[in-house]
Amino acid sequence: MTKTTISLHAINDVKNFVDIVMKYDFDIDLVSGRYAVDAKSIMGIFSLDLSRPIELNAHTDDAEEFMAEIDKYIVK
Repeated sequence: MTKTTISLHAINDVKNFVDIVMKYDFDIDLVSGRYAVDAKSIMGIFSLDLSRPIELNAHTDDAEEFMAEIDKYIVK
């Protein structure tokens, strides 16, 4: 599993992020506090507190390409 922290501030950020995530066939979860949602679900993402950074868990060991694509959302 690959973990990182992301931040999605605007509605367009969420839409673009989901468009990227949908291209990958492995499971990706977003965790905020005690809530975990499927990163491929726009409605699920909007149920999270987007004013704070969100933990991302990609259930794969080969996430290099995926991580490069979402780099602009990763909290550094």
